[in-house]
Amino acid sequence: MPAISILDLAPVPAGGVPADALRNSLDLAQHADDWGYQRYWLAEHHNMIGIASAATAVVIGHVAGGTRRIRVGSGGIMLPNHAPMVIAEQFGTLESLYPGRIDLGLGRAPGTDQRTVRALRRAADNSDNFPNDVLEIQAFFAPAQPGQVVQAVPGAGLNVPIWILGSSLFGAQLAAMLGLPYAFASHFAPDALIQALQLYREKFEPSEQLKRPYTMAGVNVIAAETDAEARRLFTSVQQSFTNMFRGTRGLLQPPIDDIETYWTPVEKQQASGMLRYAFVGSPDTVRRGLERFVEATGVDEIMVASAIYDHGARLRSYQLLADLAIKQPLGSPSH
Repeated sequence: MPAISILDLAPVPAGGVPADALRNSLDLAQHADDWGYQRYWLAEHHNMIGIASAATAVVIGHVAGGTRRIRVGSGGIMLPNHAPMVIAEQFGTLESLYPGRIDLGLGRAPGTDQRTVRALRRAADNSDNFPNDVLEIQAFFAPAQPGQVVQAVPGAGLNVPIWILGSSLFGAQLAAMLGLPYAFASHFAPDALIQALQLYREKFEPSEQLKRPYTMAGVNVIAAETDAEARRLFTSVQQSFTNMFRGTRGLLQPPIDDIETYWTPVEKQQASGMLRYAFVGSPDTVRRGLERFVEATGVDEIMVASAIYDHGARLRSYQLLADLAIKQPLGSPSH
């Protein structure tokens, strides 16, 4: 059965501030630690007032310091925004502080717009260097060699697992070539999921880090006591995706009674297409949807995003998911 993990974008709710989102992230991570989730990842975005995890390595340290068992990492670090040595030092430091609990997921996109890329003092074409930058990070994590002039300290000789994140065939090919685990962003870009997983498995070459292919896929899950309650909570996500098409990204909005009054037919089609892998409903409804997803994809791990406006309802959603997919694994006879 696949492991179940959490992807947290540290959403800032309407009426709140980033400090609220960061407190909520730690609280959710502490509960997830107790509920048995495999890992807790945070994502790098910039110039987005609704996301509080821009300084991703800092937030990872905050979460790792407040939890005991759960692995904590990046889903992901947008590597074009950074010098590989800096990332090796940051995650070498995290691994030194929280040994055996840190993951480094790397993405090729900048995670922002081009004007913000310039504000980050990065070149717009840095994504072209992604494969070489991944190799450079691997080299910085390798044991330092005699006479090596430049080292990542901390970093050299530390076993920080590297993941390749992607939403296209490019990342699948790179992860396979380097023998690294692969995570697909199907929670918002579902179109190439099946093809990418197939390509990765076919082309995979064993490495020192990984002997056999290992796949993860992102999904959205909104669980509540009833289907109707979950669907209402889901309207916050639907509003966010609609606003993205409108060019009006903002804070996470409270749920509304009728999403049909909010979006146009074209916006509905666009948003619903991106949210194809959203499992929304009561525990039984969510379980059935996830079991179909696992059967269709064969993934080793599911990374769950749940952008729910009310923090208490978000905790409850993840608790219900743990009850149905961790304490009683998907597909078990008890189901």
